[in-house]
Amino acid sequence: MHILYLHQYFATRKGMTGTRSYEFARQLVGKGHRVTMITSGLANRQFPVPDGKQYGQFETEGIGVVAIAAAYNDPQVGTGMSGLKRMLKFYQFAWLARRIGKKFPKPDVVFATHTPLTIGLAGLALGRYFRVPFVFEVRDLWPEALVNVGALKNPLAIWWLRRMAKKIYAGAEHIVALSPGMKEGIVRTGVPADKVTVIPNASDLDLFGPDIDGSAQRERLGLKDRFAAIYFGAMGLANGLEYIIEAAKILAERGNNKIALVLHGDGGKRAELEKMAREYELKNVIFSNLVPDKEQVAQIVAGCDVCLTIYRAAKEQTWSPNKMFDALAAGKPVLINVPGWLGETIENSKCGRRLDANHPQMLADTLQELAAEPELCRKMGKNARELAQRQFDRVKLAGRIENVLTEVVSGS
Repeated sequence: MHILYLHQYFATRKGMTGTRSYEFARQLVGKGHRVTMITSGLANRQFPVPDGKQYGQFETEGIGVVAIAAAYNDPQVGTGMSGLKRMLKFYQFAWLARRIGKKFPKPDVVFATHTPLTIGLAGLALGRYFRVPFVFEVRDLWPEALVNVGALKNPLAIWWLRRMAKKIYAGAEHIVALSPGMKEGIVRTGVPADKVTVIPNASDLDLFGPDIDGSAQRERLGLKDRFAAIYFGAMGLANGLEYIIEAAKILAERGNNKIALVLHGDGGKRAELEKMAREYELKNVIFSNLVPDKEQVAQIVAGCDVCLTIYRAAKEQTWSPNKMFDALAAGKPVLINVPGWLGETIENSKCGRRLDANHPQMLADTLQELAAEPELCRKMGKNARELAQRQFDRVKLAGRIENVLTEVVSGS
């Protein structure tokens, strides 16, 4: 089976963003399938577009990579842009991906993964051009997710994105959703439930693990003997990381100097968060600079005691964030302020705590509790790793992707 795979943010483990597409693509190649990946070659250290060219061709672990000169590859680049500029970049990528994709041999199936939503337009067009099935993967509900966190308020833009989503959903032969909440949102638009398969994000059990030595990173961060909680990921509007700064302020006011909060990542809100920490004169917040690849991220996580999955408070949240699944693989307790299936999974599996996104003192209280109970932390970490192995193994989930694509091709 030849799969034409579209993902603007495609990256291997040498990159700094999520690797779901890479892991699935290499598993598919390992099963004897052919994969051609179309991604952005701009702001891309791994697959840069050659000077003066519209695209460049590469190969990594049997995956054919086509890096095109449109938009940007690192999602954190977009967090500092205006909504209009980002949308124009997204349309640019979809337009060029559609045009470049036609130059390559006919695939058996076109598989496009969101975000951004506009990637579905390219997938839909290429499926029609080649007269093959189109499968769409939804990693976030647009525009609902943007509206819920206050990132999108323009009624015309909301109407336009809803119209676009319905068009893509209707044109897809099948849809993959990353969470039950996402599936519910898709079905609410009129899509039959049996047209949507839930395949959540996966844990990188090879890269992250409880036996990794994080001592060098602890020393680099100056943690010494402090109990450390880490957030690693994007620092944009939707992440709501002011919650962590406010919790740190509460701890400082209580005179607790034995707990440190580490923020590792970048994005449009990082400078604002750093300013906030300075104004509060916080000594318990550490901003970690970016590192070259995810292997070093895994070492940073290993050097901390608990992991934070934090988002801005919203009426409804359906996300399936990479960082939570990697935290599970690392064997770390997870403190999460996201309601719904993620929070319930963490709480029911006894591998962390569910927090209220409107009350940062809950984070402060929980950190004090866990810092005082190392045995409880150890048990939660053990449960986290077991949950990752049991439910979120990349190999198992890649097999489910293969089944979806195979059935769609066979049915066509």
